[in-house]
Amino acid sequence: QVQLVESGGGLVQPGGSLRLSCAVSGSIFRANVMGWYRQAPGKQRELVATITSGGSTNYADSVKGRFAISRDNAKNTVYLQMNSLKPEDTAVYYCHADIIRRAWDIRSGDYWGQGTQVTVSS
Repeated sequence: QVQLVESGGGLVQPGGSLRLSCAVSGSIFRANVMGWYRQAPGKQRELVATITSGGSTNYADSVKGRFAISRDNAKNTVYLQMNSLKPEDTAVYYCHADIIRRAWDIRSGDYWGQGTQVTVSS
């Protein structure tokens, strides 16, 4: 069974930093695009950042210059370094991965983590 296991959320003061991690648990062939999304209370889930297996990245305008996404393909793990955090970054952060489970699979599948709370407050 494939799962995404997140860690690293918590409470931080404005201007502070946090690093989120998300590891793929279980045997897979390959993780294609991996990324982070977030959902604040009363709002829709939104994209934060994505990264391809080749390292190409994409960021929401609201986090450009403050957040950095990276991945370790050997460990099937994606990271989100969050700097200069603002109260409006407060949300539940979800990891996402597009995964091919076996080499002979025709289609990939969408997998989501359980979510980790990030709260930015003084």
